[in-house]
Amino acid sequence: MAFNRKDLLGTRELTVEEIKTILDTAESFKEVSTRSIKKVPTLRGKTIINFFFEPSTRTRTSFEIAAKRLSADAVNISASGSSVTKGESLIDTARNLQAMAPDAIVIRHRSPGVPHQLAKMVEASIINGGDGAHEHPTQALLDAFTIRERKGELAGLQVAIIGDIMHSRVARSNAHLLTKLGAHVRVAGPRTLVPPQFDKIVGESEGSITVCNRIEEALEGSDVVMMLRIQRERMSDAFFPSLKEYSIHYGLTLERLALASPECIVMHPGPVNRGVEISSEVVDSARSLVLDQVTNGVAVRMAILFLLAGREID
Repeated sequence: MAFNRKDLLGTRELTVEEIKTILDTAESFKEVSTRSIKKVPTLRGKTIINFFFEPSTRTRTSFEIAAKRLSADAVNISASGSSVTKGESLIDTARNLQAMAPDAIVIRHRSPGVPHQLAKMVEASIINGGDGAHEHPTQALLDAFTIRERKGELAGLQVAIIGDIMHSRVARSNAHLLTKLGAHVRVAGPRTLVPPQFDKIVGESEGSITVCNRIEEALEGSDVVMMLRIQRERMSDAFFPSLKEYSIHYGLTLERLALASPECIVMHPGPVNRGVEISSEVVDSARSLVLDQVTNGVAVRMAILFLLAGREID
């Protein structure tokens, strides 16, 4: 098995072999969700803590469901329900959680680097559920799984990622992961929301990243289109005049989608703002795999929990 890590902190450090191990393991677990009794004893006796400092529907719920389908005990903690509100430091909170001997801690935090810091201080496996605008590795992995499921190999695919690139941890994680698997990524959005050096964030890779000036340029002939939500909660300045104007110039409509390959699939990490970054007609079309992403998120997170919490410790 080509996976011997204690933690999953980002896609940047993952090897191609490790990525494929996660995706192959997820494929074997997806069938569990189709059973009448959706449970296997794989992680019986293990404890998974979901510790979320930011709101989440899909990530938190799918990790909880993934843990329970593996027969692990899942405990959910929000920042508002923890002693952090009483002045306890995050590190002390983590150490107290470690004292209860969990096997894995899934953490989402507004500050980049928090999962990396905790991974150095606790014995439990740390899984990055999203750290600020830095990375969201499990989202990128489920996106890759969804693309592979529909398209087969990712090598050579043209993938357009459109929207708020600057504040998107999903864009960063996907840029690292998809290019490692040989995809060619094009990013586009308002110039104020696309870092000028974004195409330089990956190292040696079989794929490539291109920054496009116009959404039409990114869409032309694309095999996959991934739309991103405007991250208004991370913005302190006005990056564009209005949501209406953003929708006019950067929203994905059926007319714009016609520029892509006839077999193009449409993705979105959620939550979807209909009529802003994507029209309802596109979200509800046969090309949309938004709900497939949610379904596959459970299988991918089952795989990650199995590979980390189920590992043998020397």
